[in-house]
Amino acid sequence: MSFVPVNPRPMLQSLVDKPVSVRLKWGQTEYQGVLKAIDSYMNLQLAGTKEFIGHKETGQLGQVLIRCNNVLWIRGIDEIENGDTKMSE
Repeated sequence: MSFVPVNPRPMLQSLVDKPVSVRLKWGQTEYQGVLKAIDSYMNLQLAGTKEFIGHKETGQLGQVLIRCNNVLWIRGIDEIENGDTKMSE
């Protein structure tokens, strides 16, 4: 089985203008907001950002720029994950 590297840029581009969660390498800090832009170095700009430390909300930050080397992971946030439920038949 061989390792095939995957380019993360298309995934990040698909998350622009959508809610995301970004976990930092340091401590248990996580930011949730709308991804507004990424650059060629994969720095992130978030709007309407909330800061969470240890899964507890610590405040509203608004516009935030996160330098690429501080990011542990990034993922999209679905409405269902935020507590909304979807009815299905």
